[in-house]
Amino acid sequence: MSRFTSFVAIDWSGAKGCRHKGIAIAEARGTSAPRLVRPGHVWSREEVADWLLARAAREPTLFGFDFSFAPPHAERGAYLPGEPDVPDTAREFWAYVDRMAPDEDLGAASFLERVHRRHFYFGIADGVKADFVRFRQCDARLNAQGGRKTASAYDAIGAAQVAKASFSGMRLLHRIDGQVAIWPMDPLTGEGSAVVEIYTRIYLRNGGMSGTKLRTRADLNRALQGLGSPPARLRFEPSDHQTDALVTAAGMRAHCVHPSAFAPQGLTPTLAQTEGWTFGIV
Repeated sequence: MSRFTSFVAIDWSGAKGCRHKGIAIAEARGTSAPRLVRPGHVWSREEVADWLLARAAREPTLFGFDFSFAPPHAERGAYLPGEPDVPDTAREFWAYVDRMAPDEDLGAASFLERVHRRHFYFGIADGVKADFVRFRQCDARLNAQGGRKTASAYDAIGAAQVAKASFSGMRLLHRIDGQVAIWPMDPLTGEGSAVVEIYTRIYLRNGGMSGTKLRTRADLNRALQGLGSPPARLRFEPSDHQTDALVTAAGMRAHCVHPSAFAPQGLTPTLAQTEGWTFGIV
């Protein structure tokens, strides 16, 4: 899959509102140092979708988003057990989330907070957190490798939660579905662009970094060096959103040449259509 000319990592946000300081986009083109796309710009989620589609049509690019492309399904045989009208494939579930949570700018907070509130953990008043937390098969594989995947799509409390980002991301996937390949729900062909799920901690570990957040140019460039990338040329100290995007863009490029990058052990046709897989877990 070295046919991709560029690797783009998008640090996503599920926050309410129309503009999101938590969104950052970085690109690693060819063998060059990764760079930020429009640094300082405050992106909307719909703007990201439009930018991605325009870019995907222009050249073969691998795009990565740091949210879960689907909730866990294999463990309990359903995304939201006990709900009779909820679909059982990722693609149909994206459409369901989009239909049931028409929040502004592809947001999905109402899906968690009102539509299916009982399935999500918002705090101690909901009971025991362990009763809510479920993981996908690729997450279990990452944990077995020492990757420490601790966030669950059903955990909606705290700064580390990924629930709102993931469900707003599913609305984005529904928006772009059919216009660009979404792996592993779609098979990859020998041409065109594709979208994958990413997890920054994988690439920080691959780059030799033990922490979870980088906030200085020096730490950023140590991680990039560990990934075989030239250093980033920044004139300012980056935010952790920016370093996440920069490291992940370089990490995606490095991982893409792995012989099992798009055929990881454990990924079955059923999992591909229900849970998906995180690019970088092999």
